[in-house]
Amino acid sequence: MSQLKIAVIVGSLSKQSINRQLGQGLAALMQDKADFEFIDISRLPVYNRDFDNTPDFKPFDDLKPLIRGCNGVLFVTPEYNRSIPASLKNVLDGLSRPYGQSVWAGLPAAVIGSSPGAAATAMAQQHLRNVLVSLDMPTLPQPEGFVRWSDTLLDADGKIGQGSHDFLVKYMTRFLDWVQLHQKH
Repeated sequence: MSQLKIAVIVGSLSKQSINRQLGQGLAALMQDKADFEFIDISRLPVYNRDFDNTPDFKPFDDLKPLIRGCNGVLFVTPEYNRSIPASLKNVLDGLSRPYGQSVWAGLPAAVIGSSPGAAATAMAQQHLRNVLVSLDMPTLPQPEGFVRWSDTLLDADGKIGQGSHDFLVKYMTRFLDWVQLHQKH
């Protein structure tokens, strides 16, 4: 089988997001094991069911082939008010529509996120996992990716720092194995 291709969806729209930095660090960490496609969700309109089958749905339609061309999805999410960002929920909703045309069904996923707080992004990740279940996305159960942000998480070059390296290699290896396990034959 050819190398896996993983879509990376960062819930934060900020270009300076610590979660975007984490996602880039994870992709660099595993670049010899998989190809990573960062999906830009910043220009999507707020999903409205009235968009279905209209030209207004085009921004969502344009993303569908990118997701369909991937073997799995890595969601890297911050936590906003104990939940996921609206931008992340928006892309999940939009790409599950119109009814019966979801790109998500059966696509393996993993959830990770970082925050300076002690619980990192635990609440947001739990909310996201609930949504992914309803979208029929087999989601990596363990290890969970609650990453506490610190100045040493990434080095000066944006690579994963020594303190988190072993855990994040284990996490990403387990995720890629999960994707492989859930490939449609």
